[in-house]
Amino acid sequence: MDQQYIIELLIVILKVAVGLGMVIFVHELGHFIVAKLCGVRCDKFYLGFDIYGLKLCKVKYGETEYGIGILPLGGYVKMLGQEDNPQQFREEVERAKAKPANSTDENDGHTKTGTEAALFDPRSYLAKSVPQRMAIISAGVIMNLIFAFVLAAIAYSMGVKQIACGVGALIPGEAAWKANLQIGDQIVAINGEKVNKFRDLQANISLGDIDNGVNVTIKRPGITAEQTVKIVPDRTRLIPTIGISNPWTTTLSTKVAPTQPGSPAASAKPNFMPGDKIVQVGDVPIKNYQDFVKQLTLNKSKALGITVERKQKQNDKGSLQEKRILINVAPNPMKRIGLVMEMGPIIAVQDQSPAAKAGLKSGDILVKVNGRPPGDPMTLPNRLGQLERQKVTLTVEASGTGELKNIELTPRPVDWYEQPMTTGCPMTAPALGVTYNVLTKVQTVIQDSPAAKAGFKPGDIIVRSQTLPPDKESLDKQEAKQKPLSIEFGQNDDSNKMSWPAFFYAFQSGLPGTTVQLELANGQHMAPLLPEASNDWFNPERGFQFGQLEILQIANSFGEAIALGVDETVRSVGQVLSFLQKIGTQVSPRALAGPVSIAKVAGRMAYQSTAKLLLFLTLLSANLAVINILPIPILDGGHLVFLAYEGIRGKPADDRVQLILSYLGLFFILGLMAWVIGLDLHIIPRQ
Repeated sequence: MDQQYIIELLIVILKVAVGLGMVIFVHELGHFIVAKLCGVRCDKFYLGFDIYGLKLCKVKYGETEYGIGILPLGGYVKMLGQEDNPQQFREEVERAKAKPANSTDENDGHTKTGTEAALFDPRSYLAKSVPQRMAIISAGVIMNLIFAFVLAAIAYSMGVKQIACGVGALIPGEAAWKANLQIGDQIVAINGEKVNKFRDLQANISLGDIDNGVNVTIKRPGITAEQTVKIVPDRTRLIPTIGISNPWTTTLSTKVAPTQPGSPAASAKPNFMPGDKIVQVGDVPIKNYQDFVKQLTLNKSKALGITVERKQKQNDKGSLQEKRILINVAPNPMKRIGLVMEMGPIIAVQDQSPAAKAGLKSGDILVKVNGRPPGDPMTLPNRLGQLERQKVTLTVEASGTGELKNIELTPRPVDWYEQPMTTGCPMTAPALGVTYNVLTKVQTVIQDSPAAKAGFKPGDIIVRSQTLPPDKESLDKQEAKQKPLSIEFGQNDDSNKMSWPAFFYAFQSGLPGTTVQLELANGQHMAPLLPEASNDWFNPERGFQFGQLEILQIANSFGEAIALGVDETVRSVGQVLSFLQKIGTQVSPRALAGPVSIAKVAGRMAYQSTAKLLLFLTLLSANLAVINILPIPILDGGHLVFLAYEGIRGKPADDRVQLILSYLGLFFILGLMAWVIGLDLHIIPRQ
């Protein structure tokens, strides 16, 4: 393993550990400081929980033991007379009352007489007034909000690169695709509110009011006027989505490999390098990602001369100079195994498309094209694209009636490409503007193909597949890694299981030598198939991996940093509250994240930049504040409810009532922790 990589990894781990620890530390520090100011004796200050007395380290300073517990799921301040654990609740109350009359506290030398000694130790949490106790309990939440603000202000002082709000790709058949958004569209407003960051779009879609759809205002390249379209988000996932990816630049990624191993781009000589900017394809200048996609689509069967700008050192002093380099990239033939599957029904029709104008509807089944069977549903989009601007007669079986009808339409020119991007994604025919299912039942087997040689026959139903990587020698030669992938096929439009189109395009990106083994419904495991390259069907995608299109948000003054810090904190709190309100309705409980997921996300943010990690910690600190203020017994919010009750009535709630409610709160929190950890460890499936 590269030494520099190890050093970077250790730095990331350190950043994450310190960052997550600080979020917990400041919360407990809030309780600790205010408790001390109110004269409460604090016996322990711990990060993590020292269950069964197990701890990583401890030190006693004054009357307080400071330490790090073995269980890294939070922290606590142990105050005399205050106990969150229901099993020790009564014991702690009695301990606070146990000082005998005329006794002297070893710490403050104060002599207790009469009623005072019989009631409470004056340094007990229980001895303090209701306002004092409320201040102690709420201090943790307040400290988290202050900490969130400070982190955000620092992040914006450093400058934060945010992903721009635009369209880099569309998932065929989903909400944005149906509404006819296009690659390169810039999203400038959502429901009339200006946006410029991709995360604003995500928050408005997943947590906003979407029952009546969302008005999305876009700015399209080449069109001066802005357009507003209504998009009805899909609710098939854990949270609502509209099915777009973030926008891309034409600069090859510096975060991951610039090209996919085994792809035409990876095989090109000279090699593409991280940070190369594509400026020309053939004789055509490239201004943006949309231009590049267009050239790949229009020239998918041709070798392309791609010109990049590369910054290179020109002398020993290290000055950089841009140099243009021409790199020839071969076409990318589609790989086939020789199976032609049966055509399924139309799933979705795109607004303003030829199909929509001709009256095609979801559920219709395409039976013939110009009087002939449609053939292989996987190659149909390619063949329809060759009929652009020509009158085409489609024979369809109407949804629900079984009636056959002829529809005339003209396939549109297509200068972009659409491919299945998610597990259950259907096949897409952009020339028509439809998506449709491809069934896992074999219609025909191509003669002399790998499938024919393996013994497949029409009528076979495929239920599972396993994609097997090349042998170790081949992997070493390509300096790549690839693990076996086992999948189960869904029937009809089961979006949680693999569709045939998604599977088909997944093995297109496999390394040379990758084989596919299929299992039939009768339990028979067929021999592994080595896909063969087609000579008349090409994939526009050639294996380039680009950097995200980002905008730099930086405070130019102290005042601006303060304002941005406040805005970010308010946004984070609002986002957490909205998320909690939508759980069970708009947001699935399976979307919750536990400590493992939080650490992973924090690691990703730390790897990208310190500023991004600080913004994530802002959200996390706001999350901790909101969760702790919820009126759940054993949490801060539950204690505040008990204190409010005591303040109104003039006496505390009955011990037994507090004990029962505390047990209920404990069971709820333990159940919640078990749930999120189960999700994190995949014991509980996300879908």
